Amino acid sequence: MIPRYSRPDMVAIWAPETKFRIWYEIEAHACDAQAELGVIPKANAEAVWKADGVAFDVARIDEIEAVTKHDVIAFLTHLSEIVGADEARFVHQGMTSSDVLDTTFNIQLVRAADILIADLEKLLAALKTRAFEHKDTVRIGRSHGIHAEPTTMGLTFARFYAEMDRNLARMKTAREEVATGAISGAVGTFANIDPAVEVHVCEKLGLKPEPISTQVIPRDRHAAFFAAMGVVASSIENVATEIRHMQRTEVLEAEEFFSKGQKGSSAMPHKRNPVLTENLTGLARLVRMAVIPAMENVALWHERDISHSSVERNIGPDTTVTLDFALARLTSVVENLVVYPETMLRNLHKFKGLVMSQRVLLALTQAGVSREDSYRLVQRNAMKVWEEGADFKEELLKDDEVRAALSEAEIEEKFDLGYHTKHVDTIFTRVFGEA
Repeated sequence: MIPRYSRPDMVAIWAPETKFRIWYEIEAHACDAQAELGVIPKANAEAVWKADGVAFDVARIDEIEAVTKHDVIAFLTHLSEIVGADEARFVHQGMTSSDVLDTTFNIQLVRAADILIADLEKLLAALKTRAFEHKDTVRIGRSHGIHAEPTTMGLTFARFYAEMDRNLARMKTAREEVATGAISGAVGTFANIDPAVEVHVCEKLGLKPEPISTQVIPRDRHAAFFAAMGVVASSIENVATEIRHMQRTEVLEAEEFFSKGQKGSSAMPHKRNPVLTENLTGLARLVRMAVIPAMENVALWHERDISHSSVERNIGPDTTVTLDFALARLTSVVENLVVYPETMLRNLHKFKGLVMSQRVLLALTQAGVSREDSYRLVQRNAMKVWEEGADFKEELLKDDEVRAALSEAEIEEKFDLGYHTKHVDTIFTRVFGEA
């Protein structure tokens, strides 16, 4: 991912220096286990640790790979240059390249997941703060983009909180599922390496041994990981889309913070555009773009092929870096979102009480009018508001058929906004728990 949409901690996970450091640790821990088993001399295992703290020369490894056309062999050759050819002769004993590559990839995904989980926790904190701040800030709810019934801005934030809380659980599950390692040798049979080596390496690196790995770790684990990130990205877009809608000029119930000196348009000086949430919508597409290739990586030939390799070299860093950036950006947007309660009320009352139509409908049915007739009576008065700009309550009060069933006081009572917010505390308790 380009630097514009990258943050350093996540980028560092995918740097060549980090990758080679993990490769080295896998090989060194494997040597220790082999020495404990008596397969290789302890002196040779100890000698491998001479490279601990040494910065591997990425350019030198690339130079070797240009000849060998094999990245793991290039690294092992460079390691022997540091440790000494004789001392390093037992490195990679009984192992295959996928033991190193797959275990490393999972370590990187686990580290990436830790950052993403922390990102989600920060976003949840921001959403919770804004939810309680606007728990009773009334705004109009919309279905199909059309005024429906009153809700509150706090419920909007609470809805997004609940969704992101589910995403937090998904990412924790994805992390757990991908936190496995394999040091099982060619085709995964442990024919040339004791399973105890795998147990030792995984323990040292914070992984669980893969129960059965063929020559690669099963890619359904990775498919689930990238699918989880895809869902998180879709939820980011869900929040971003709502904010973009609220910032539309004819709505303007909230807007992204517009900083001093910021410019909205090169041509129109008056513009204040929702550029951050539009950007988030685009970034979400990039994250989701990785989901299908990750799914297609599950089906490999026999015990292994490398059709998945080129895919993962791209989607691993690109998707995690992008999602990390997007979560941090959304958190900032939520924290700094400017909310306009007065505009919300003006919008709610724009159609002069029309949004109370269901209350009147239910009151008529309770008064003994059939549902069909109740709907007809309410709708014919509602259409006058749509088409003529009439006042809904006044039209109801003038309608003889309505008045035959409902008194003036009963009609007046149906326009109380508090009726629609009476269960907000109940919903908040469900989402956030007891205060």
